[in-house]
Amino acid sequence: MFVDQVKISLKAGDGGNGITAYRREKYIPFGGPAGGDGGNGASIIFEVDEGLRTLLDFRYQTHFKANRGGAGQTSNMHGKNADHLVLKVPPGTIVKNVETEEVVADLVEDGQRATVAKGGRGGRGNSRFASPRNPAPDFSENGEPGEEIDVTLELKLLADVGLVGFPSVGKSTLLSMVSKAKPKIGAYHFTTIKPNLGVVSTKDQRSFVMADLPGLIEGASEGVGLGHQFLKHVERTKVIVHMIDMSGSEGRDPFEDYKVINEELSAYEHRLEERPQIVVANKMDMPNAEDNLEIFKEELNDDSIHIIPLSTVMHDHIDELLYAIADKLEEVKDIDFSKVEEEDLGVNRVLYKHTPSQDNFTITRDDDAAYVVSGKAIERMFKMTDFNSDPAVRRFARQMRSMGIDEALRARGCENGDIVRILGGEFEFVE
Repeated sequence: MFVDQVKISLKAGDGGNGITAYRREKYIPFGGPAGGDGGNGASIIFEVDEGLRTLLDFRYQTHFKANRGGAGQTSNMHGKNADHLVLKVPPGTIVKNVETEEVVADLVEDGQRATVAKGGRGGRGNSRFASPRNPAPDFSENGEPGEEIDVTLELKLLADVGLVGFPSVGKSTLLSMVSKAKPKIGAYHFTTIKPNLGVVSTKDQRSFVMADLPGLIEGASEGVGLGHQFLKHVERTKVIVHMIDMSGSEGRDPFEDYKVINEELSAYEHRLEERPQIVVANKMDMPNAEDNLEIFKEELNDDSIHIIPLSTVMHDHIDELLYAIADKLEEVKDIDFSKVEEEDLGVNRVLYKHTPSQDNFTITRDDDAAYVVSGKAIERMFKMTDFNSDPAVRRFARQMRSMGIDEALRARGCENGDIVRILGGEFEFVE
């Protein structure tokens, strides 16, 4: 089964908790703090495996959770870092944030990696908080929560050659003849409803990957039919083989077919009309095909366009087509069409991403008049605080004060004795 788009949920591992401990060695009074830090949680990493061709592995398992780090130990021993969770994806996989629709990673080359959900760092043990004012701190820190994110995996085939054209023009038949691919072939429209890949070798030992794409129709660039779903697979092909039913057996005019498909390629947002194109006049064994080809050439009136007459039934001119494709690929081998949009934006351009401040927070009211404080930074501090330790609670209160939350609560009308909630935890506001 070919699967080219899935939505999955990721949860990186939490950091291990730090601990509160003290040295207990004979003849060493007042040994001091000796609580070790927790280990780092596992990140979730995507890695390209060129042996994969589909996202089928993510079709049935859509939730992935990485391991948390080990807890800190006494004698300042560090907890074990968790091993990263590595998910294998095929070349051409794009990872998008579901919430923001931002592209998180574009994975193309074999072995390429991208960290999509970062594991939490380990909590600090009490020895890390020692200072001249407090040489024996009696609190430690819980591990940082790992990132949680929902992502969409979208596969754009990395084929050298893409077969395009109206339904039933012979694309699947051609692919089955020149490669070991076994696409479904039938005498009805949209027999092909998923892309098929095949490795093609010429007699002079040149090879390339060819993709048979589902038939396009008028309006495909606007999402009509299977349009958007499969036009995306043409984005990274280096050469387009445009197949036309020159016999007109479907009752369509070959030149009109040619114009419609090229208009759809031009209308699609990735400049597909600029791809080198070879026109294949198929079904030349049928009646009227020769006459239609002459009329097509007159209407086209462009000698620069390479037209190859073909009969998949009679196996005519197959080698000529494969040589033409291989020659065209050699001409464009140094052009990376997957980067055309980046090239439009400038050469040698450095992109600096602004990361919004995590210190922002909001204050709302619950139905029972309690004040609810929310925000990434304060919620992270809340999760990393051990509320069984009074010194840790006092430290959390100081952190809230330094962030300006106390002042903001007063500005909202919070008074002595009012209830304040953070992630389900309740506090009494004290002036």
